[in-house]
Amino acid sequence: MKIAIVGTGYVGLVSGACFAEMGITVTCVDIDAQKIDNLKKGIIPIYEPELDTLVKRNVEAERLFFTTDLRDCLNDVEVVFSAVGTPPDEDGSADLRYVLDVARTIGQNMQKYVLVVTKSTVPVGTSVKVKQAIQAELDKRGAKIDFDVASNPEFLKEGAAIKDFMSPDRVVVGVETQRAQELMTKLYKPFLLNNFRVIFTDIPSAEMIKYAANAMLATRISFMNDIANLCEIVGADVNMVRKGIGNDSRIGSKFLYPGCGYGGSCFPKDVKALIKTAQTYGYEMQVLKAVEAVNEKQKSILFDKLQKHYGGDLAGKTIALWGLAFKPETDDMREAPSLVTIEKLLAAGCRVKCYDPISIDEARRRLGDTVEFPESIYLAAKDADAVLLLTEWKEFRVPNWQKVKAEMRQPLVIDGRNIYDKEELIENGFIYYSIGR
Repeated sequence: MKIAIVGTGYVGLVSGACFAEMGITVTCVDIDAQKIDNLKKGIIPIYEPELDTLVKRNVEAERLFFTTDLRDCLNDVEVVFSAVGTPPDEDGSADLRYVLDVARTIGQNMQKYVLVVTKSTVPVGTSVKVKQAIQAELDKRGAKIDFDVASNPEFLKEGAAIKDFMSPDRVVVGVETQRAQELMTKLYKPFLLNNFRVIFTDIPSAEMIKYAANAMLATRISFMNDIANLCEIVGADVNMVRKGIGNDSRIGSKFLYPGCGYGGSCFPKDVKALIKTAQTYGYEMQVLKAVEAVNEKQKSILFDKLQKHYGGDLAGKTIALWGLAFKPETDDMREAPSLVTIEKLLAAGCRVKCYDPISIDEARRRLGDTVEFPESIYLAAKDADAVLLLTEWKEFRVPNWQKVKAEMRQPLVIDGRNIYDKEELIENGFIYYSIGR
């Protein structure tokens, strides 16, 4: 079976490599010529564990190809996935220009039946626009060629995307015709050996499932952050509260960990887009507006704790940040709490030293020379008046606390992910703050 995937970002490249690994012939398409040249050389534009190995193996096996022109492969494939970006507009709605550009290109150049599958996260009703865009181009040509559209939203977690694709909780596919369902069944057949579920729905439901899933997870995070902040005020321990409610089978334990706010490319964007979609139809998503507000406030919590400790005077203080990516096992800093924290620290007159094992190049691109980038957690802690932990990388879990303390000017640790033992830090002579404890 032969397919094309348009867009070699996070979703497109992971999907292409994983489909190829299952024996499907995949051509990945992107208008960025430099990116395509690099991919042909084995240079991966994103950090994702095991992705470089997977791409290299399937390129060498001649199952995975890269091109800048969809026309090169369009009439040689049965399915075209659209995995291009849908960045938020200024009003929070999803920008569909790239999705519709792909649709128009298909309509202008297709010579035979093709199934066009939207993999990008898009608002409900997007597949109708895609279908209309393709048909409009066919009408301009006077061409009568059958095609179908479908929706196949992704549910990949950054840092575990390969595992998620190969052994997913479920695959959601929205279709309109039996022909489209049969093609998607054929495509996912190699994965059925893992006994996961393919859930076929109508297209609007598939589009909504993606947003609803991310919105629910974001809601759980903001809820626990709200509870954590109240725990501090009333003297409760949020870790005990989390365990107590997580063992309720109706609730479960996942996404109940408080911290300094969620970030990344999905939750912030999708919550905004779902709020905007509702507004378009005259409905107000009151819960999600609160989720968004809580999260934005939470991103400042480490700065607020630091400022309170020093009585509001941070000018001239040296602050070390451990972790910049929005979560471990990725270099993604989009909407990361670290960016808010750094902005506030610099505005307060602090010297900021940042260490992250993976995302330093991305941080340099975003921050330039406004902060310093030492090469270890210990060098970051040198002469620091506080260490702020923002990303729970494995190498941060068991530092040599006596060495850290010896480097610091003031032994203050503010733990934004609750990964440290309070008693251990106090025994080592630190002042320690965390979230909700």
